[in-house]
Amino acid sequence: MARAEETNDQLCAAYPVRGGDGPSSYAVNSVYQRGAVAAAKEFISKAIEEKLDMEILLSSKTFRIADLGCAVGPNSFFSAENIIEAVQLKYKSQGLNSQTLEFQVFFNDITANDFNKLFRSLPSNRQYYAAGVPGSFYGRLFPDASINLFHSAFAIPWMSQVPKAVMDRNGPAWNKGRIFYSDASDDVVSAYEAQNAEDMERFLHARAQEIVSGGLMVFFIPGRPDGTPHSHTLPNVIYQILGSCLMDLARKGVVDEEKVDSFNIPNYLMSSKELESAVERNGCFSIERRENLDNFFAHDTVYKNPQLLASQIRASLEGLFKQQFGDEILDELFELYGKKLEEQQSMVESGKAVVFLVVLRRTAN
Repeated sequence: MARAEETNDQLCAAYPVRGGDGPSSYAVNSVYQRGAVAAAKEFISKAIEEKLDMEILLSSKTFRIADLGCAVGPNSFFSAENIIEAVQLKYKSQGLNSQTLEFQVFFNDITANDFNKLFRSLPSNRQYYAAGVPGSFYGRLFPDASINLFHSAFAIPWMSQVPKAVMDRNGPAWNKGRIFYSDASDDVVSAYEAQNAEDMERFLHARAQEIVSGGLMVFFIPGRPDGTPHSHTLPNVIYQILGSCLMDLARKGVVDEEKVDSFNIPNYLMSSKELESAVERNGCFSIERRENLDNFFAHDTVYKNPQLLASQIRASLEGLFKQQFGDEILDELFELYGKKLEEQQSMVESGKAVVFLVVLRRTAN
């Protein structure tokens, strides 16, 4: 396991979000994620009110929260505050003095994440002790039974690695001329599906050991509506258009076509059935609550503004593209991307997507 986790960290380290606080940073360009977090505040409050076991609150004076895939902070801080507010209300509802309860929040992301930006941005009036935990969430991060509540927003679709079958140029899943699985062959799609299933197994196995019995996990997971083809899912459409921009640059000789052929985005959008199957296979959690923000992406204003959308995608993916193609092409690539998104706006708006809001509870050991 240690060797697998080490390899995983090396792979994941290739694609941190854009750090810093400049105009191209993730901190500035994460508006649609912020919208989902705001939209889900009531969902989180209700889940904690109804599903959090009072025995967990009474067993310790410290309530520990872990945010997985925190990036550089702004949305993660907002989520932490929402969770703490809901836990305090739950505590008060039992006639207890919430001031006696202390909170510790662990902010987790890959080792290449800009933790300096994260720590500089911590709210000065925060009601919790903060700590950074670098490492891939596809392996262990915390001691046994040490976390009361896990939270993650938009991070779980990022896979531990590109499927190995897709990187085999002599195999049937070699994804020549594409950077994603959604409009690729059945072999490529199957390789992504298998990698996602393996990743979810590792993810849930690690969390099952780290969370207290009865503890909650609250996730926002961008997904694919059941029955919707991969190629018709909105985020996948957006990646398809980005791939066509890379191929345009390859035809112009700006980038090496072989580099494009060997480049794939390690991201997968699950359906609700795939998510349920993963939880069932693991056997350590029950799905306590689930809501769908249907077509949240389609209704979000970011997806109706091609230039803003191009900036958002660049902030999320720049590290990945930079490692494969270098700095030199980034401005030209994303300028072209903005133009193509504008030209193909009807295609973008026709894409379907959903955000799953899911609450899992750790069942008795």
